[in-house]
Parts: sequence; structure tokens; C-alpha cells
Amino acid sequence: MMDEFEIELPGGLRRAGRADSALLGAITADAFRDDPFNHWTFGNETAMRHTFTSYARHVYTQRGYCCLAGAEAAAMWLAPGINKELPFHATPGLAASLLLNGGPAALMRAMTADAAIVAQKPQTPHVYLFTIAVRPGLQGQGYGRRLMQPVLEACDRAGLPAYLESSNPANLGFYGSLGIKAAGEIHAGPSAPPMTPMWREPR
Repeated sequence: MMDEFEIELPGGLRRAGRADSALLGAITADAFRDDPFNHWTFGNETAMRHTFTSYARHVYTQRGYCCLAGAEAAAMWLAPGINKELPFHATPGLAASLLLNGGPAALMRAMTADAAIVAQKPQTPHVYLFTIAVRPGLQGQGYGRRLMQPVLEACDRAGLPAYLESSNPANLGFYGSLGIKAAGEIHAGPSAPPMTPMWREPR
């Protein structure tokens, strides 16, 4: 579990709990509303918000490590070997929400995207970054680096690599500046924008 890591948060950041799930979902959906892959998958910000809120509530605040910078930026992580799947009781509600807010096509695209991501997930133990999100208008002001650096430093101390899937080519330079390198492409379907799996060795 992420609780075993010694993550030292600087001022202005705090660990998020289950009560923050709606805020985590709202920040992430706001940041990802023009993201190529997520827009293809969900079709609209409402479907994104419900999906990210559900994962925050049932997975990442319970099994992982979520961090907030006020109401401006957020990140969600998992430790090695932790299951990222929704619990059974939460799955019908998310499926119904996707049908209501995105339609049957959004539900099918989300299932296809998840299968493609899982199929390419590395088998080597790693710390997983599910999402990092900074609200539009605040990007480029250092929020992302402040959110990521404490966990990457904990990875270094533990001797663990970090892994993520970048859903926007515009973010590759930012990840590269943190030592996270592209490792191929993920294709969820003929019309889907590619995702870039990225890997960082511990320093």
C-alpha cells in the first residue's frame, strides 16, 4: 500500500480522502475535457467526471494515494501489485452513469480502452500514476511538478519504477523532464487517438 511509502508533501499540498472524491473527479474532468483520448472515450465532461469520481471513491482514495493542491490540481496513484479495478458493487452504477451521460457507444469505448490499457501494463512491479490533473488556465505554473515530485522521490528511496499512460502528446515533454520516458503506443481502436505508455526507473 502507498501508506508504506514515506511521501513528504510540501506546503500547499494535502493527501485526499474518500470525502474528496467528488473534488478529485471534478478537477480531473475539468483538466481532461479537451484531452484527445479521454474525449474520444467519454464524449463529454459529465461522463468523465462521473467516471473519475467513481474511481477516486472506490479505488484510489481507498487503496492508493491521492493528493490535492487546493481545488486546482490533483493526482491519483497506486502502489505495486494493487488492483485498479472497481469493486463489483460499484460497477453497475458506473455503467449506468456512462449509458446515461455518454450513451452505449461511450460505455463500449470505455471498456475497449480499459482492455487495451490492461493488456499493455508492465509486469515488473511499479508505482502507477492513474491521473494527474491541473485545471485549465493554471497549467504551466508548476502544479504538476509539485504533485509528482514527492511520490517520485519516494519511488527513488524505495527503488521502485513508476509507470503511467499519457493520453495527450502535449504532455510528453513535461513527463520527460521528470525522467519518465515513452515506451511505445497503446491503440484502443482504429479511430482512437494513441496513448503513450511511459516508464521511469528509480534514481
